[in-house]
Amino acid sequence: MWSSILRSFVNRQTQIVLPVRRGLLLDVARYSKQRIAVPLRSKKPTSNKPTTQYFVDSRHVRTVGGNGGDGCVSFLRLWCNENAGPDGGDGGNGGHVVLQASQDVKDLNHITSQLRADDGERGATKDCHGRNANHTVVKVPIGTIVRNPQGKVVGDLDIDGMMFVAARGGAGGKGNHFFKTDLEQAPQVAEVGAVGEDLAYTLELRSMAHIGFIGLPNAGKSTLLRAISRARPKVAAYPFTTLKPHLGIVQYDDYEQIAVADLPGLIEGSHLNKGLGIQFLKHAERCNALLFVVDASADEPWIHYHTLMHELSMFSEELVSRPRFIIANKIDLPGADRNVELLAHHVDVPVIPISAKMGTNIAEMLHEIRIIYESCREQQEQTETSVK
Repeated sequence: MWSSILRSFVNRQTQIVLPVRRGLLLDVARYSKQRIAVPLRSKKPTSNKPTTQYFVDSRHVRTVGGNGGDGCVSFLRLWCNENAGPDGGDGGNGGHVVLQASQDVKDLNHITSQLRADDGERGATKDCHGRNANHTVVKVPIGTIVRNPQGKVVGDLDIDGMMFVAARGGAGGKGNHFFKTDLEQAPQVAEVGAVGEDLAYTLELRSMAHIGFIGLPNAGKSTLLRAISRARPKVAAYPFTTLKPHLGIVQYDDYEQIAVADLPGLIEGSHLNKGLGIQFLKHAERCNALLFVVDASADEPWIHYHTLMHELSMFSEELVSRPRFIIANKIDLPGADRNVELLAHHVDVPVIPISAKMGTNIAEMLHEIRIIYESCREQQEQTETSVK
């Protein structure tokens, strides 16, 4: 008896009841063939305090290497020999600015606009050389791309521990003891330490998140990210409340974690750099899959989707070919159900109706996100195997 009860309980737990709508991505057959991990909900209460955390995926930096120490001009004078000879020491070498790929950091938020290394110490008397300066090692996420001001890629840190010397320090100057020869026994000259390199770079992340939310302003992207993760993006009733990407983590019962990014809203003409369009569109390049969030309560919501697709295609054709589907948000508002049915007829991609505010169909959306994540990972593994 207990075995039959246990089997019925397991069947109820693994069975997924999905709404049947024309044009929706949810397919019962796909879930019956394979077991999809169940997303977990955090038990820790969310803080009510305001937060300013955001994800930085691009940073312009100026790297300055340390200057070398100057050499010393000095002559040794002893009580028994007033002309004991030159004893000026060499200066120390300046430090390098080094970028190191590390798993300890996830974004570029900790990197300042100027990275400077220490200078080497000056030489001293009695042949005392100056101390070499320590190198300034800055940790960056794995997959960081380094570009010069001309846009050329000069560094690709894709392996843990890989380093890139962004600016070399200057060599230390020689003291007058170095210039002593048979013909010149008392040189009164020393070298000045070399100046360190002063270079500018643009640091970019190859991948920011597995899933990115694309939508017009006030489509409900920030509210949706709050509903599925512990991220705290700003939510308000006016447009452009999100000016920088916010990252959230969705956890599943098989210990898999999927990064989801709330990207700033796009407007018509973004590919022409209207507003901050180009900067916003670059965030979408660093997401493996795109989820279009549209307001189902608006008039003709399919126009919003076509506007977003036009902006993406004008910016990069490769973005249009990435996995995507539509999330029809705000179905709790009047007239949204009718708009969802019309939206499914006017677009060629699947549609999932949800309400981020009320939590309607959030579980079904997370199941579909996991399926897209698994397919993207399989394609990446196949690509890496073919390259090898």
